[in-house]
Amino acid sequence: MDDSLRRRLDQIGEAFEATLEQLADPEVLGDQDKYREVATRHSELKAIVETYREYVAAETEIAEASELADGDVDDDMAGYLDTTIAEQTALRDRLDQELRVLLVPKDPDDDKDVIIEIRSAAGGDEAALWAADLYRMYERYAERNGWGVEAINVSPTDGGGLKDATIAIKGKGAYSRFKFEAGPHRVQRVPKTESQGRVHTSVGTVAVLPEVEDVEVEIHDNDLIVETMRSQGPGGQSVNTTDSAVRITHTPTGIVVSCQDEKSQLQNKLKAMRVLRARLYQIQLAEQLGERASVRRSQVGSGERAEKIRTYNFKENRVTDHRIGLTVHNLPDVLDGDLAAIHEALAADDVARKLAEGA
Repeated sequence: MDDSLRRRLDQIGEAFEATLEQLADPEVLGDQDKYREVATRHSELKAIVETYREYVAAETEIAEASELADGDVDDDMAGYLDTTIAEQTALRDRLDQELRVLLVPKDPDDDKDVIIEIRSAAGGDEAALWAADLYRMYERYAERNGWGVEAINVSPTDGGGLKDATIAIKGKGAYSRFKFEAGPHRVQRVPKTESQGRVHTSVGTVAVLPEVEDVEVEIHDNDLIVETMRSQGPGGQSVNTTDSAVRITHTPTGIVVSCQDEKSQLQNKLKAMRVLRARLYQIQLAEQLGERASVRRSQVGSGERAEKIRTYNFKENRVTDHRIGLTVHNLPDVLDGDLAAIHEALAADDVARKLAEGA
């Protein structure tokens, strides 16, 4: 471990000790927001500090055992010291790697709830059915993790598919996993309506947005055009007799958000505002990073069949994530929400890339 990394870890140790003092400060204890902020910082630093202490302890063991081994010792003691040095060296090297991973900057949005937008793209009716499958897959995945699922806006088709759907997933760490789902998802299968048994390729696009609070995005009422209409069912027929559906246009950006799932116009407006806030937050982040296009647009892509982050091939029982070249042969399980192995591989690749960039 080089000196610059040691100095950084020493500074983190000092910051950790400072959080301990702050958590005992009556002034901090009396301010819930400040206490929550300090407690979060304390928790983030604790794992790094404890791992570094283990690393230093392993280094000390190696140094002491090496010093003894250089002296006059019998064969039994020499063997014991050699074993100790080898074990502690392996431990030190493992802890060194763990520390580098822990020091990778964490995505500040990782612990947030998430809003997911699913749309049928290339493939007609089959794409709509695929969008419905993606919707169910995410519902199952959320259930496996104990996260809540809330429908914000769902537009079904006559054949049991989905034109588009917007859902909220609520639970700590939801964004840290669902962010890996953003992009075009390609399916290759024989549609139920295909009499010749030919495989068709269809695409569903997924946008993943961290849900944000009012204070994180400023929205002016003068920038909004709010329209009301009757909710529509499959085929466009009205499903209620009141103008409860809401469409909001944000004039500075041209973003349009609709919601019709609730019977109350007010509830639909509140839900639509949540989606608008999340989309504006993504644009805000993109501008901060100096990107020309919004993060959401880069996630969704054009929806063409050739575009994909992942392919689901029914004939071969295969799911391939093209970003990391990972293929698994358990398609029914994946569609039932078993995404853990894929997400763990994507998260490991994300950390490895960040480590390489920081090297």
